[in-house]
Amino acid sequence: MIEIADLLDHEAVLACREVLARAPFRDGVLTAGAAASAVKRNQQARGDDPEILALGRRVRLALERHDVVRRLVRPVRWSSLMFSRYVEGQEYGLHVDNAIMSDSDGWPFRTDVSFTLFLSDPATYAGGALLFSDPAGEREYRPEAGSIVFYPTGYLHRVMPVTAGERLACVGWVQSLIRRPDQREILFDLERLRDTATADTALTLDKTIGNLLRMWGEV
Repeated sequence: MIEIADLLDHEAVLACREVLARAPFRDGVLTAGAAASAVKRNQQARGDDPEILALGRRVRLALERHDVVRRLVRPVRWSSLMFSRYVEGQEYGLHVDNAIMSDSDGWPFRTDVSFTLFLSDPATYAGGALLFSDPAGEREYRPEAGSIVFYPTGYLHRVMPVTAGERLACVGWVQSLIRRPDQREILFDLERLRDTATADTALTLDKTIGNLLRMWGEV
């Protein structure tokens, strides 16, 4: 699990909301897989709307520029980003995301990491927590607007029922350069050590990181 509290600043969040306030939405079940369609109850902005396409590009650019995303997630393939809306009574029941999806050009790719970018202030809606279930128990996320949560795509998760207000979010999926999360973490730790190392040590770490990237990388 990776939570970044400052992916979008306040002004960027307001700009997203302005676009979504006038965007055309449709039933979210239209973009769900066979199993998820039975438990998905939300609305999604039309992916072919020009303003939504432009908004998706802006959010993706913010993701690509963020240091933690580049170093820890290491995305090489992206889905199109989807913007969802939940109003009172809507939810997304327990499900797992598809292992294979289509990228923004329509080509199939492996989904390694999923993410949810929260766009509504938590004080403006009730319920709607992003909940994960695994052998360690249950974890809930309901962070401030502009925050993003990354998680392994194979995790069981749900969006709890919204009981008041409106919950806006952006969701997407990436294929990572490094398939395994433990290997991504090793590289992330080594790069952080390199940032503060002496010149000789940094050179050795450069060599080690490069060798591991060649060993583990998939492009």
